[in-house]
Amino acid sequence: MNSRISEEELKKVLATATPSVERKDPKKAWVERMLRSAKIYHKICPYFDKKTGGCFIKQLKTLRKAKCDRDGRFEGCSVFVQFLEEVYDKIKAQGGVLPMDFRDIPMVF
Repeated sequence: MNSRISEEELKKVLATATPSVERKDPKKAWVERMLRSAKIYHKICPYFDKKTGGCFIKQLKTLRKAKCDRDGRFEGCSVFVQFLEEVYDKIKAQGGVLPMDFRDIPMVF
């Protein structure tokens, strides 16, 4: 018996048979790597002022004293993640090499 499969049926079968590989956004992967690296070296956010309870990142953006909402914890901090995303965009725009470790970020600028 000679049976033929149409191209559409073949594509459907292949699509269901092969697992789809989800690729992470390179920006998101780099930010997650920097967060893990920062967690290794710092117990609290490196941009947190213990004396006043302020956030240096917020202070640079608003030019006034800004309190840290998370008391120095940077896991899941939207301000810290946004800062890392801006660093990524700036480095990529300049065509530079992305740092592999959190401690290398200040050396880039």
